[in-house]
Amino acid sequence: MDVFNQIDSLLPLLLLGIFGLLLLIQLYFLLFVYRKLAAYKVPSETTNAAELPLSVVICARNEEENLRQNLPKVLNQDYPQFEVILVNDFSEDESKWLLKDLATQYPNLKVVEIAEHVRLKHGKKFAVTLGIKGARYEHIVFTDADCVPESDQWLRHMAQAFTGGEEIVLGYSPYAKGRGILNALIRFETFHTAMSYLAYALKGKAYMGVGRNMAYTKSLFFRGKGFAAHMHIPSGDDDLFVNQNATPHNTVICIHPEAHVWSAPKTTFAAYYRQKTRHAGASKAYKPTHRRMLATQLTSAFLFYATAIALLLAFPKYWPIVLGGYLLRLLLQLLIYFPVMRKLQVKGLIWALPLLDFCYYMYICINGFFALFRKEVRWK
Repeated sequence: MDVFNQIDSLLPLLLLGIFGLLLLIQLYFLLFVYRKLAAYKVPSETTNAAELPLSVVICARNEEENLRQNLPKVLNQDYPQFEVILVNDFSEDESKWLLKDLATQYPNLKVVEIAEHVRLKHGKKFAVTLGIKGARYEHIVFTDADCVPESDQWLRHMAQAFTGGEEIVLGYSPYAKGRGILNALIRFETFHTAMSYLAYALKGKAYMGVGRNMAYTKSLFFRGKGFAAHMHIPSGDDDLFVNQNATPHNTVICIHPEAHVWSAPKTTFAAYYRQKTRHAGASKAYKPTHRRMLATQLTSAFLFYATAIALLLAFPKYWPIVLGGYLLRLLLQLLIYFPVMRKLQVKGLIWALPLLDFCYYMYICINGFFALFRKEVRWK
């Protein structure tokens, strides 16, 4: 009986100790990682020296309506010398004829057609590789058919980031604002993901990028043997390439408001789940240091909430300690997240931060657990 009494008296102290340790880990990420992006000064102007020729690569499969709406906004960029390589990856809609019409209007549009092969099943990485091989210029910018640049200065800002001799430029692609909790959750998840990979890039530890808005050099692609190391993984043409090839000195970020590239978010939880399922497989192939880094951040936040709830339910007399730790973390989040949210054009989400933060970590960790048992899927 004495043994059980000792265990009962030690259990709250153990949980409090774990809660304190998790809080310290979370404070580390806030103060020494995310604060890098909060303090980052976005360059306000571009220079003519940045006007190096660019190739824009877009891969599309059955994206006729998106191409009709978005491609002209890429082709009409205010930039002196660039081409657009559109890889039409076995589209079964009317994309081919739309692209023929656009090619007559825009001399800088080059279309690469991929035909389906009965025996050879390829994914997006094959299409991206063909686009890069067909590119005329050394510096290549990537986006998707369902994306639209914020302004006609997008390419000018992306080119500006290359002027220091860097080989990878990480841009930012937010989702459009809509109604409902799903839209808010998608935009918050996109913000948080961007805050993480952009902040780590500023620390010299770039681990991923998003293919809706990023750039790298053609020579880096071929020097690193393209996607050969992870061609067996359907996803990861963007984040795995950066994970494999980024160094502390060859990667920069470009988050000027005029250089954002917007996308339409999913409108149902099922579609969002399928999208995240496609993305989840690539992270398993990250470098071990990056996997540990991200796992520490995510699991410490998840366990921070879980331990707080356990303490409040089992030992309610410790609520002042739990509340104090929670409020300390929330205060630092508000101070650090808000300037980042302003830079990334989601500052309206700050009012729902407590709810969104909790939902985000619950969803990401639970989804990540089930991702261990899911099979890989094709990109379209």
